[in-house]
Amino acid sequence: MDPFSHLLLGYLLGFGLWGPGGLPYVVAAAIGGGLPDADVALYPLSKRFPLLRHRGISHSIVGVTIIAGVGMFAVPYAMGELLGPAFSAGALWKFFVSLEVGGLSHVLLDSMDHWSVPILAPFSEREYRFDADRIVNVGSMAFTVIAYALLLDEHGRAPVWLWSLTTWLLLVLAVGYIATRFLVRWRAGVAQRRLGFQRVIPQANPLKFLFVTEEAVPDGRRLRVATYRLMRRTLVNPRAVEVGRDPGTSTPVRTEQEAISRSYGPSLRASWTLGETLHFAEVRATPGAFEVFWYSLEVNFMGRAAGVFARVEATDGRVVTKSMWRSPTRVFMVHDQMAARARI
Repeated sequence: MDPFSHLLLGYLLGFGLWGPGGLPYVVAAAIGGGLPDADVALYPLSKRFPLLRHRGISHSIVGVTIIAGVGMFAVPYAMGELLGPAFSAGALWKFFVSLEVGGLSHVLLDSMDHWSVPILAPFSEREYRFDADRIVNVGSMAFTVIAYALLLDEHGRAPVWLWSLTTWLLLVLAVGYIATRFLVRWRAGVAQRRLGFQRVIPQANPLKFLFVTEEAVPDGRRLRVATYRLMRRTLVNPRAVEVGRDPGTSTPVRTEQEAISRSYGPSLRASWTLGETLHFAEVRATPGAFEVFWYSLEVNFMGRAAGVFARVEATDGRVVTKSMWRSPTRVFMVHDQMAARARI
């Protein structure tokens, strides 16, 4: 999730704990919501100590607790210097609780998407991801922007009762959204297992998911994808591609299936995103060549997906790749328009 959402959720949860009379603790909870991402400063050490990587131990219960333990002394002092003495006054244990709640809310948000967090590190290396939301979600981003606009607009202008009412409303909406995402993800998981798919990928619409599976076939593997509509309990647009043995760089390519297999390796090498996420391909034949668009099913925004456009020559199997951020349904249309302009 983005840092602004982390700060906002920490702030709202801190308000839920302490109310309008505990503003120093509310601000501390907001700071706690952002602190786990300070691990980026430890990047030079992460190669030697993997637990210090981004989304490493700082995104675990133990890490958050250590941060809160140190922060209950450092954060009030820093707030007093920056915001005034009133923000440094208070009980240390309340600052600790605020920082702990803010930090755990950060871990919760990061575990909702398809990246993972080691919640039980260092006692367990298992990483958790709940695939309940997207890293980039227009709806949640809009909520964050609107919430900041409201709170900043009321700062120093609105009476305390109005600020309090606005904050309570935002808290209810935030908690309701998170609870809804987890609930519908659980229902989608039930359907996914019943229909024989391996993975669930949430979409911007919380009632729609992609179901994905990867299965072995002779000389390769098959990728299957379908859209699942939760309210209708139906699969939409099921499709599949097979990736077979690479026919080689100097072997003629005669079919779309061979073009998919031939382009797969070069496309993965052209984009780390494809190798790190679930992906799929669209293919078509053109005079003397095949065009394949390999794209991520997880890294997409406003209908566009990160991917690689590959042109496979039919005569010798030569592959030319180009990284693209395009809509899978329109990539060939755009390429046709570019080719027409080139001919003109």
